[in-house]
Amino acid sequence: MGDSGITVRPAVESDIEEAAGTLALAFHDDPQWFWSLPDDRTRPRRLRGIFRTMLRHEVLKHGGVEVACDEGGRIVGAALWLPPGKARPSTPDQLAAVPGYLRAYGRRIRYGDALQSACFKAHPQDEPHWYLFILGVEPDLHGKGVGAALLRSRLDRVDQEGLAAYLESSNPANVPLYEHFGFQVTGALKLPKHAPRMDTMWRPGR
Repeated sequence: MGDSGITVRPAVESDIEEAAGTLALAFHDDPQWFWSLPDDRTRPRRLRGIFRTMLRHEVLKHGGVEVACDEGGRIVGAALWLPPGKARPSTPDQLAAVPGYLRAYGRRIRYGDALQSACFKAHPQDEPHWYLFILGVEPDLHGKGVGAALLRSRLDRVDQEGLAAYLESSNPANVPLYEHFGFQVTGALKLPKHAPRMDTMWRPGR
């Protein structure tokens, strides 16, 4: 049992729809997604499709996805981690994900492509590490310890393995939380003009 009655557990395939919905809520007003998907009316549906595609085709199979559940078992947060060497999807996984991303982004697909390309180019290559791809918490529970519980759960394992960790923060407001857990800002993604800043953050192995 985690903070505020929150339980963190590994995600399974049957969690995909609910986790995608929770992440869509979590990122509805996120600066990066607001830039990528500016239409408030369609953003919830598009975000659900994006996160559903990520989970189903690129992330869940690697065993690093964890969900935070309230006392009633409802998913209120999710962390999508990728293990060392798996930050970039394989060619078959990318091809399998293409239809889902095309449906979700629609005419905004070039913004998704720009973000993915910037992430690939900036990603550290020299040291094995866990990659925090996505972390999101239901908006009503911000500041209630859900994000901290998710971080603590996986970072305990990362520390046991003596490995480093890496992430990109799409919202400057989240940087202090990551710094509290030992991450340090190392730079920013090289994104198109007018895109919000995304900090890159590294946590050395312990």
